[in-house]
Amino acid sequence: MSNQAPVQHTREPRTHAIAPTSASADARARLSIDDVRAAAERIAGHVVRTTTDHSRTLSAMAGADIWLKFENLQFTAAYKERGALNALLQLTEEQRARGVIAASAGNHAQGLSYHGTRLGCPVTIVMPRTTPMVKVQQTEQVGGNVVLEGESFDEAYAYARAMERQLGLTFVHPFDDPKVAAGQGTVALEMLADVPQIDTLVVPIGGGGLLSGMATVARALNPAIRIIGVQAKLFPSMYDKLKHETLPCGGDTLAEGIAVTEPGTFTSAVLADLLDDVLLVDEPDLEHAVARLLQIEKTVVEGAGAAGLAAVLANPAMFVGAKVGIVLTGGNIDTRLLANVLLRDLARSGRLGRLRIVLQDRPGALFKVVEEFNRHQVNILEVWHQRIFTSLPAKGLTAEIECEARDRGQIDLLVDALRAKGYQIEQVELG
Repeated sequence: MSNQAPVQHTREPRTHAIAPTSASADARARLSIDDVRAAAERIAGHVVRTTTDHSRTLSAMAGADIWLKFENLQFTAAYKERGALNALLQLTEEQRARGVIAASAGNHAQGLSYHGTRLGCPVTIVMPRTTPMVKVQQTEQVGGNVVLEGESFDEAYAYARAMERQLGLTFVHPFDDPKVAAGQGTVALEMLADVPQIDTLVVPIGGGGLLSGMATVARALNPAIRIIGVQAKLFPSMYDKLKHETLPCGGDTLAEGIAVTEPGTFTSAVLADLLDDVLLVDEPDLEHAVARLLQIEKTVVEGAGAAGLAAVLANPAMFVGAKVGIVLTGGNIDTRLLANVLLRDLARSGRLGRLRIVLQDRPGALFKVVEEFNRHQVNILEVWHQRIFTSLPAKGLTAEIECEARDRGQIDLLVDALRAKGYQIEQVELG
């Protein structure tokens, strides 16, 4: 823990950050803490009541008191089950018999499919044809009927709404629905019951369903609590809407679970009245948070699920001394992608390095370099030679050597030693 005295955080006027809209009062009337409490009673025993645990190591790193809510330990590995189940349990018998439909390529699809099947309600999920097959298979494995249509989410969404009308199905929106938001708000009921001293919530925002529900609960229980939303910098849709900005929205983000181009109308109106601020996090911050959670907490979290921790670690001055509640919203990350994230984090920390060295193309040239690696106890992982596609003279070559060390300082000493021997050398850095 930090040695600094705890800071008493109070809710400041938000004229500099987010101003309520004219629709806020109407939206809040559609969602109250009583709605969330009713949702908690409905879904009790059918979703995992995940733990809220204190992290001593992350607290020391952040200079704040960090509490983690492990929603990645739900059966489908995401909080989305809560809202989906709450909506399903409020269907009429006729609606349940006809079935429900949604457009989703992520956690909502699995949560709705799992609980719909368990309740005997047919579930149809429309996904874009570009959806990775692993996501299709995961949804089918928990009972969903997957329809592939369109080249984008917007096209899949339009097709799902057309099927809704043609077949008389009930559409269950992944976020822009008070019943869904009420179910997601049960996360905050549990967190603040377990750790009432939390004075700051830091929660990822995609469409806004989770934070709408959580903010409704948190503000009712503690009007002074700080509520901070987090979005990936590549997809600042709610940030733009609430702050009246026009930052570009799009790109290949690790946090695909919150990569929403158009936030909810209902949810944005709720958050405009309840939210203190929205922070944006870069891709390296997301990668760093995913890696820290696996290394320190021994838990697998997807990019979107790690966004809250990423924001805290990237903005330490905002949270020093605070008692911060962070939701690990999901753990559905491809294993190959997770491996890449971990290796990239080792490279950024200096544990892995890639050195580009210019050599003469003659016997023993590489051996002399390898001797220097051995002398500095730096382990060689891979070696690549380039003789043809280079601007060097015909008798020159470039060797790229990927290596592993205790820390960045050990590699720096090796580089200094090679340069002292006359080698032209460059360290290849990650962006």
